[in-house]
Amino acid sequence: MTTATEATPNTVVVEETSPTTRRITVTIPAETVDERIELSFGTLQAESALPGFRKGKAPRHLLEKRFGGAILKETRTQLVADSYSKAIEEKSIRPVSDPELAPESRDAELVRGKPFHFVVDVEVLPAFDIPAYEGLEIKRPIIDVANEHIDDEILRQRYRWGTPNRIDGPFENLDRMIGHAEVTIDGANDVFFKTDDAIAVVPAKEDEGKGQFLGLIIDDLEKALLGKKVGDTVTFTTTGPEQHEREEVRGKKLTITYAPRAAERVAPTDIPGLVDRFGLGSEEILREQIKFALEQRRDAEQAAAQREQVFEWLLEKVDFPLPAKLSAAQLARTLARQRVEMLHRGVEADVVERRLAELRASSESQVRNRLRLFFILARIAEELGVNVTEQEVNGRVHQIAQSQGMRPDQVRKQLQDTGGLADLATQIREHKTADRIVQKAKVSDVPADEWNKEVEARAKATRDGKK
Repeated sequence: MTTATEATPNTVVVEETSPTTRRITVTIPAETVDERIELSFGTLQAESALPGFRKGKAPRHLLEKRFGGAILKETRTQLVADSYSKAIEEKSIRPVSDPELAPESRDAELVRGKPFHFVVDVEVLPAFDIPAYEGLEIKRPIIDVANEHIDDEILRQRYRWGTPNRIDGPFENLDRMIGHAEVTIDGANDVFFKTDDAIAVVPAKEDEGKGQFLGLIIDDLEKALLGKKVGDTVTFTTTGPEQHEREEVRGKKLTITYAPRAAERVAPTDIPGLVDRFGLGSEEILREQIKFALEQRRDAEQAAAQREQVFEWLLEKVDFPLPAKLSAAQLARTLARQRVEMLHRGVEADVVERRLAELRASSESQVRNRLRLFFILARIAEELGVNVTEQEVNGRVHQIAQSQGMRPDQVRKQLQDTGGLADLATQIREHKTADRIVQKAKVSDVPADEWNKEVEARAKATRDGKK
């Protein structure tokens, strides 16, 4: 027997809205709508047990009156998901992101006897050619972990595990505080954002006055906070980065008021305290363990340096158009991938937030390059058959937990709460793809000092607009 769904297929229309986005319009025929609604209510009737009725015997009209709205919403969600999956398979569309319902479709309702229409927008892999990358020349920075590196890391760990002491002020460099913050946008009457738990750190002397606050780089943060005390209210201004996830703040003058309610200054623990904290027998064993950790970090940085060369080469050789205006979702995903990358490399949480703030303030071309690289690597990963397993995701979660001094379950929960597990899987896929290219490259070793000079020269050329 032929069902209504088989007899009358959905109508699917695909519109190319940009080289990387498609708008998919789906029309589900009335008979399919009716069939799915009847199926949903039939299942509800069979499983429900209303007071006064045996299970499966509740009258249909009572069920519809009590649960009708919820059942129609659930059926609508299932219809949209099923029809979208069939549509992309039928039209050979390769999404690289989750679909987003168009505004006019978000509140559309199922109605018996009528077709159901919905529209989704989805990002797709753009069309471009990948050049041959076998034999690519790559440099591998080489460095030996010396006693001075161990001493520096011990000092860092002494402050990390030091004793925070409450202070009232005056604030000094590296003092940390928490308090109430409000952000207003020039020309707006209402407060744009406020929080009672804004954390600020007086920038280190070598930071030249700049610091991260509320995800933004504030040029004169040291000037605003240095010498102040708990109970003071400070006001400073900045300009919203053009690449911020929130379009409302891009390029706008922002006025921030901040009132610290508590502050602390860390007194570094002594070396015997570190030995006890880590459960080690002596300072000698502590130094051995730190050396091993630094060597692991060095190896990770070495691999990252080789991947970065692959990324730069791909960006230079492969070009294609991106959407004229970067969306908030695209920018947010770019930042999320950078966050996961830094956490994996053992960058401390405070430093991660500062670098993300710097990324928001970077040029549009830099942000576009990161998005373009995402598409390029997705294409190569598909050609090479690079996949990511759940075991690999779990392994990366454990690596991040170890580098951040956290439990794996804490890291996983944080990633789940922010949608970061998908970004973690993307990072693993990109690393595996770049490593495949490195395996086929001509690799030459160079001293780390020489490599660092090259990196600094390239960064300066980028800042000066020469690259």
